[in-house]
Amino acid sequence: MTIENSSRFFYKGIKIDDRTYEYVQKRLAAIDKILKKVLRVEVEIDIVKKKNLFRVEVMVKTTHKLYRAEDSTESIEGSIDSIVDDLKIQINRDKDKLVTLRRRGGRSLKKKLAIDQNARF
Repeated sequence: MTIENSSRFFYKGIKIDDRTYEYVQKRLAAIDKILKKVLRVEVEIDIVKKKNLFRVEVMVKTTHKLYRAEDSTESIEGSIDSIVDDLKIQINRDKDKLVTLRRRGGRSLKKKLAIDQNARF
């Protein structure tokens, strides 16, 4: 499933142009390459009136986990760049954790494995 088909955009007090929408889609496509099964992506963009900042929040729902990142900057593009980097860090941390657990399990099985002295190698 691609990001375009599974994404939902929410705008609060703001309208974005096509160029910004395409930029957000392009940056979120990098997340789709890393994750195998993305169920839904929700992007929420609103403006903080007192500070003239754009608040952007992205939630990526997979079959096993929910990844979420939020940032407030002066531009939507800057917020998206920061959020995508943060999401990549979260995803890679989880993938590394799974690899470590698999290796640890393999090592423990190898320790428990008894080799017959009469076996020829």
